[in-house]
Amino acid sequence: MNEIEDKPVLKDLKLKEAQQLVDKWITTTGIRYFNELTNTAILMEEVGEVARIMARTYGEQSFKKSDEDVNLADEMADVLFVLICLANQTGIDLNEALLKNMDKKSIRDAERHKNNEKLK
Repeated sequence: MNEIEDKPVLKDLKLKEAQQLVDKWITTTGIRYFNELTNTAILMEEVGEVARIMARTYGEQSFKKSDEDVNLADEMADVLFVLICLANQTGIDLNEALLKNMDKKSIRDAERHKNNEKLK
């Protein structure tokens, strides 16, 4: 635990703990969850902000004066926060979902990327 007694040390945060942390914040500070459709729209907005930074940092677009204080890590955390909200609202255990997804990818793509000429 760190300086906030009931808050886990963030560097060691597990997905289940992240889901619990977000739920606690939503039900206390945030009052309640936005509905699922609103959160989906917010998620798209946040992903767009990440895309904007990526296009300017790694792509050909340039930053505008209003982009000076952008923070990629913070924007990615916003995406994760809203995704966790949606998982909580729809009863999805992200830990279990990620593990199942990795199993699926490992089986489906066992040879696919090795045999992709574009990746050599």
